[in-house]
Amino acid sequence: MECSASLETCASAYPDQPALGMWQGLLPGVGAHLLGELQARAVVRHVEPGALILRHSQTQPDVLALLQGQAGVGELRSTEAPVLERSVRGPQWLNLASAWLHQASAQDIWAQSSAQLLALPVLALRHVLRRQPELADALLQAMARQVTELSGLTHEFMRLDAEKRLAAWLLRRAGGLPSLALGERKRDIAAQLAIAPETLSRLMKQLKLKGLIDMQGYTVHVLRPEGLAALAQC
Repeated sequence: MECSASLETCASAYPDQPALGMWQGLLPGVGAHLLGELQARAVVRHVEPGALILRHSQTQPDVLALLQGQAGVGELRSTEAPVLERSVRGPQWLNLASAWLHQASAQDIWAQSSAQLLALPVLALRHVLRRQPELADALLQAMARQVTELSGLTHEFMRLDAEKRLAAWLLRRAGGLPSLALGERKRDIAAQLAIAPETLSRLMKQLKLKGLIDMQGYTVHVLRPEGLAALAQC
């Protein structure tokens, strides 16, 4: 299923506006009165698993954000399995830079689960930001965080071996929590780390033997986050 520029062909209107907590996940620290400016202009949609959110050659007139659910970023192929580069979990901006620059997305983005999307027309957003410099600063910080995160991912792939990349990925996915549920298939996680699924299984066992993690089904318990951090940085 493919989305049009307005998302109308792949998504049904979602009855509720995004909760304040979701907005604050996208723009931390912004007051409710400023978020109300965005709320009034936002369109919230629901998409089903597998729906195409944004094609790499598509110029999107709306700034899109994933409020809930999980999306894949990479390359969709008509006759082969998707090439997954990374997974994104809401709340997270999806095309903050490309929409703002009126450029086509560099990658395909698709729903990996049932998801809730938010769309903000760029033209309307520009008018709001001219009147609300505090909101403009928050949006600039959100874009800077994305650039920093993507730069860190590039560093990991260029400088770290597979075990270190896995340690960094687990820490990032856990987000400071003691455990994380693996929502993706093994091959999708392996694709994000540029390793084979068999290598992923072996590395997880190694981390378990080192006492850094424990596994129960699809749940990973981070036993020693400081140990994982040290491994990822060495």
